[in-house]
Amino acid sequence: MGLIRQYILSGSEATSVSSPRTKSKSDLRRLSLILLFLLAPLLGHGGTESASPATHEYRLRFYHTHTGERLDVVYRRCDQYIPEALDELDHYLRDHRTGDVRHFDHRLFDLLYDLTASLDDSGGEINVICGYRTPWSNEFLRTSHPHTGVAQHSLHTQAEAIDVRLHGIPTSELRDAALRLHRGGVGYYRS
Repeated sequence: MGLIRQYILSGSEATSVSSPRTKSKSDLRRLSLILLFLLAPLLGHGGTESASPATHEYRLRFYHTHTGERLDVVYRRCDQYIPEALDELDHYLRDHRTGDVRHFDHRLFDLLYDLTASLDDSGGEINVICGYRTPWSNEFLRTSHPHTGVAQHSLHTQAEAIDVRLHGIPTSELRDAALRLHRGGVGYYRS
């Protein structure tokens, strides 16, 4: 499984149109309409109202491999984080053994968004293997499964790490994409 650690932290198509010497009125109207839509953003309009840009939403979709829960959440619009959505993410990433919740830094969610976008999978579901882990859960895993690579001072216990997989993307490719982002450390376990 791939492990994202400590804040590992987007076409158009052109077509050519042959132009015969004579065009029908409907062809010219259609061409004018197309040009209007293409040029309107560049020309602006003479009124006092300005066109509002589309709001960019940052959405994450998760499936938790231990609880079977799914979450589809917009956690940010443009530069504004949505506090209720961040609370929902914190709860979703709780320690599934104890139910304890810890606050995650929103930059970790930005990283996951950018990571999936870099792999052309921004609408895909992220499989969560582990989010927050209490010190008790961490020690339980470390001592009962000594060869799993659970660190004694795991960043999971500080809500600074999330173990993830993306369906159809090899973990080695996920690891390499995370490293290319240059936004923190990356842990990697071969599947």
